[in-house]
Amino acid sequence: MSTDKPHQNLAIIGHVDHGKSTLVGRLLYETGGVPEHVIEQHREEAEEKGKGGFEFAYVMDNLAEERERGVTIDIAHQEFSTEAYDFTIVDTPGHRDFVKNMITGASQADHAVLVVAADDGVAPQTQEHVFLARTLGIDELIVAVNKMDLVDYEEAKYKEVVEEVTQLLQQVQFDTDDASFIPVSAFEGDNVADTSENTDWYGGETLLEALNDLPEPEPPSDASLRLPIQDVYTIDGIGTVPVGRVETGVLNIGDNVSFQPSDVSGEVKTIEMHHEEVPKADPGDNVGFNVRGIGKDDIRRGDVVGPADDPPTVAETFQAQIVVMQHPSVITAGYTPVLHAHTAQVAGTIESIDQKIDPSSGEVAEEEPDFIKSGDAAVVTIRPQKPLSIEPSSEISELGSFAIRDMGQTIAAGKVLGVIERD
Repeated sequence: MSTDKPHQNLAIIGHVDHGKSTLVGRLLYETGGVPEHVIEQHREEAEEKGKGGFEFAYVMDNLAEERERGVTIDIAHQEFSTEAYDFTIVDTPGHRDFVKNMITGASQADHAVLVVAADDGVAPQTQEHVFLARTLGIDELIVAVNKMDLVDYEEAKYKEVVEEVTQLLQQVQFDTDDASFIPVSAFEGDNVADTSENTDWYGGETLLEALNDLPEPEPPSDASLRLPIQDVYTIDGIGTVPVGRVETGVLNIGDNVSFQPSDVSGEVKTIEMHHEEVPKADPGDNVGFNVRGIGKDDIRRGDVVGPADDPPTVAETFQAQIVVMQHPSVITAGYTPVLHAHTAQVAGTIESIDQKIDPSSGEVAEEEPDFIKSGDAAVVTIRPQKPLSIEPSSEISELGSFAIRDMGQTIAAGKVLGVIERD
């Protein structure tokens, strides 16, 4: 999308069965993200089969296909435009690693739409995603109370969900003044692009109006280059091609770069984006590139690329503030879950629990507590079991957040406060 509108990355979060995909489909459909001739073709097919709602069948099939194809160098994102912004929807909702990706791609979302089904209300995943959005610094939340058609567009039902979500937001210190609530039906289209007659009791904005009114995202920081590696390919005629997304700074042909913690460096020979050679890559660009003298076995997923004269930080230990979302019992010193930071996955031991924090005030509630449990916030010291490149959140926020996973679920989300570098 090459327009002169400012760009927004939008996360669509919430419980998997609450209609996120349908809402994405509806947004694409309403903003002309689906070509007219394609819709015509599907309309005819749908009418032959006597099925309504054809547009979603189409958009949904498309989303499913892209998911199955997996990630190529061109990461498949859904894009749509409103009057004010060009939007990219980051990370397909319903993806198994959605929570992890939302944390490790912390810089990805500027704002979020939280989808909550009117017939179901707050579900465990709703809670988890709100927690994350808060921990990752998403400021503005648009809450789409979806599936209003299933509750006969009853205002009482809508109010009930608004109350429930408001309490949840207050619990995690989300400024509820910065949240807007909209009753919608993604399937029927109520209050997405047009004001619905079915909710004549509602006088607020449509979803597209609310998206238009979001504040502009902060420009990228002037931090130096950081590019976490997602995959390393060998491509005929080029050689070794690491692939990743520029989080901060700029990657230029001719730059001397360092890969950490693999600790190799070399000169950038070529940069490719959307299968075309480019002279440089900016924050947010997904690129493949080739570095002189670096082979496939020298580097790996989870490495971070930075300038050779200002290489990415490698942690011996680091101190972090974490929020425990769910844990079946308690967490004590010595606990060794898996850390997911940007594209890296490394086991890490919680060496000490330094402070327990009152999540409502941010004040220290207890020094050196014996344990922490679900719902607690704490400052902890973590020792990665293998070299890990990570940065203090205050210096490079894009590389300062991580998820703690264990037993197939996200246990906690964290922000790096300080790093003790390995010698």
